Amino acid sequence: PYLDSFEFIAISDDSARVNALLSGDIGFAASINPRAMKLISGQQGFELSKTTSGNYTDLNIRLDMDPGSKADFVAGMKYLVNREQIVKSALRGLGEIGNDQPVSPANIFHNAGLKPKAFDPDKAKFHFQKAGVLGQSIPVIASDAATSSIDMAVIIQAAGADIGMKLDVQRVPSDGYWDNYWLKAPVHFGNINPRPTPDILFSLLYASNAPWNESQYKSEKFDKMLVEARGSLDQAKRKEIYDQMQTMVSQEAGTIIPAYISNVDALSSKVKGLEANPLGGMMGYAMAEYLWLEA
Repeated sequence: PYLDSFEFIAISDDSARVNALLSGDIGFAASINPRAMKLISGQQGFELSKTTSGNYTDLNIRLDMDPGSKADFVAGMKYLVNREQIVKSALRGLGEIGNDQPVSPANIFHNAGLKPKAFDPDKAKFHFQKAGVLGQSIPVIASDAATSSIDMAVIIQAAGADIGMKLDVQRVPSDGYWDNYWLKAPVHFGNINPRPTPDILFSLLYASNAPWNESQYKSEKFDKMLVEARGSLDQAKRKEIYDQMQTMVSQEAGTIIPAYISNVDALSSKVKGLEANPLGGMMGYAMAEYLWLEA
């Protein structure tokens, strides 16, 4: 029999969520930090579920605020991000390298020909000097609320220090992060869950009137292409348009997407029925329809 009911509890702190699972207070814990995986996998009676889909943590630089209003600062930051190290260290190998646009390799419209920016501190330094920000202290807001953003921020900060770029990583609490910092701070992290189509992703995040336009990217050309692709019944034509739009976002927007993250959930071995889902962890948030408890 499936569940008659379940209680969904918000536990924003990573450690507290894991401890609640291990102590038996909860039977299922979502979005496990990669650092906690060894702790859980070493315990009897618990299991890990990994799903690689389209969720990601991105570094957002608002283009309408200083220092993001300087195009060379944005360009410098894109060259400063060591994507390979982020996947290896921050994500413990649980991810695929991203190319600064939201359509992941799990989607048939993903532009595989769009190469990620290479890690190049010298080019980064050139652009920072051109923008006049080298040596300035730039606040970067990170939080446990945005998966692995603190680890990512520290990696980027260390790379900046090597070339004289001072990035002041400010770790803020999870509580209130989405209301007080996301979409508001000049340089901050976001965390986006998978969406099934490019149209949803672009409409939510990159159209000029997008409600979650993280970097305040605005382009009339992009907006027109979005409408054109939405109305086209020609799959090849839509793929061509979406490829161009992904390239535009990667090159012009102030969002840096270093990797597409493999989502990790943890559960008691008594919880049965969980399967991987392309829409992300917790079976794309539909877990309650499929799970049951072993007697």
